[in-house]
Amino acid sequence: MKYQTKKLLSSFSLYTLSFISGVLMGLTVAPIGAWFLAWIALAPLWVLVVSFKQRKKPSPLLLALIWGIGYHGFALSWITGIHPMDWLGVPWLASLAITLFCWTFVSLWGAAIAAVWAACMVRFVEHKPLVRVLIGTAIWCGLEGLWSAGALWWSSLSYTQSPHNLVILHLGQLSGPSAITSVIVAVNGLIAEGWINRKDTKNQFNKYLVIAAGLFITLHLIGFSLYSTLISKSPETALKVGVVQGNIPNIIKLRPEGLRRAITGYTEGYLTLADQGVDAVLTPEGALPFFVRNLSTTPIISAVREKGVVAWIGAFGERGRSYTNSLFTFAGNGEVFSRYDKTKLVPLGEYIPFEAILGQLIQRLSPLDEHQVPGSPNQLVDTPFGRVIVGICYDSAFSEQFRRQAASGGQFILSSSNDAHYSAAMPFQHHAQDIMRAIETDRWSVRATNTGYSAFIDPHGRTLWISGYNTYATHAETIYQRQTQSLYVRWGDWLTPLLLIAAGGVWLVHLKMQRS
Repeated sequence: MKYQTKKLLSSFSLYTLSFISGVLMGLTVAPIGAWFLAWIALAPLWVLVVSFKQRKKPSPLLLALIWGIGYHGFALSWITGIHPMDWLGVPWLASLAITLFCWTFVSLWGAAIAAVWAACMVRFVEHKPLVRVLIGTAIWCGLEGLWSAGALWWSSLSYTQSPHNLVILHLGQLSGPSAITSVIVAVNGLIAEGWINRKDTKNQFNKYLVIAAGLFITLHLIGFSLYSTLISKSPETALKVGVVQGNIPNIIKLRPEGLRRAITGYTEGYLTLADQGVDAVLTPEGALPFFVRNLSTTPIISAVREKGVVAWIGAFGERGRSYTNSLFTFAGNGEVFSRYDKTKLVPLGEYIPFEAILGQLIQRLSPLDEHQVPGSPNQLVDTPFGRVIVGICYDSAFSEQFRRQAASGGQFILSSSNDAHYSAAMPFQHHAQDIMRAIETDRWSVRATNTGYSAFIDPHGRTLWISGYNTYATHAETIYQRQTQSLYVRWGDWLTPLLLIAAGGVWLVHLKMQRS
């Protein structure tokens, strides 16, 4: 009995260590922003997974799942801000149930990456430490790549470094988010291997910790060299762009009061910026919650015709009997010049997965009666200034969307969002995502949000201006059109396949040696 109790306590302590380690990784992002913890927070899990054969229990898969719940559960806790959803007509208790379900589901979905990683890693515990680091890094990057290709994605290990560690984020210009993720995993793995092999008499100077420090310093130096590159600011490519942050709470957004505030606020903001001599004005996602066919008689379009300044207006588009969440380019004559439809829709927030089942429980998550549908992933947006890169809200988490548009000639980024549904940490994490997209594509970025944080970002990820939170704001900055193509823009994520091929080759060599 005493032995079983001791074993139970031992297992509990390992679960606790794994959970705390995951929470430490969660502390790296807003609202805490302790980015430096990412370089050690995965190491305890690595030790627990690699050394599991010495303990037999608890299961490394379960330990990894608990780690993932700690990380993703804490990092994504802002999702609880969607409660209450009374503005959508959802009863209080139903809203609470939906909120808890969403938080639990997204946490487990993210945690599944760590669990699958652990299930794979236990097959390679007999390999040499440096080989384990290579394989472990390749598997993690491969899983993140797989998850990011789906509909539900946000908290890559790479975004733990944004917006604070701009130097290491510049590795994203080489191979996108996977370049940052791979370094974080490799450094953690080397630290873990240093701990596992600390009693090895042949390892007097703990070579794994030395390699970890060398890798950390070297890749930061590479990032710094990219960060130090001068940004061309040719007058011929300059554009003065303004943003309007309407600050209309969701609770009144669809009511007559909210609609009046939207029309007044965005019209006055547009006129203010036009008088400041801007070339164009950007508004947030769903700034005017009308179908575009109903905008022609609104004061803001009359103002566009009067001032002749281009406006990018968030509104709803039509597609058959369905609708799209869109950003419309209105030329100086007040006519629609181009349109971008939001590609990545938020599950449960903008569409209902498994609608045949859940649709009976969740009657109305949309502000309109029709069904919202996503835009084509291959959209290209031309404007009177040339081609641009556009992302609407949740699109920001998907780097490939921005890379593809940059490769097709997009010269700067327009990010239009409404983060008013969530707690304050989410808008800052969203800003961190857009910083990564600006660096990866080497483009200036303009962010317009409903309640914050609107911002202007340069190609090095530096925030030139950022709005207050829950405030009405207008602001103008000069940005520059760019046609450069980073290695990531040209080749995409080439690092993950390379790591997987290298890891597979090493594994095959090891297998052959075992058999012979």
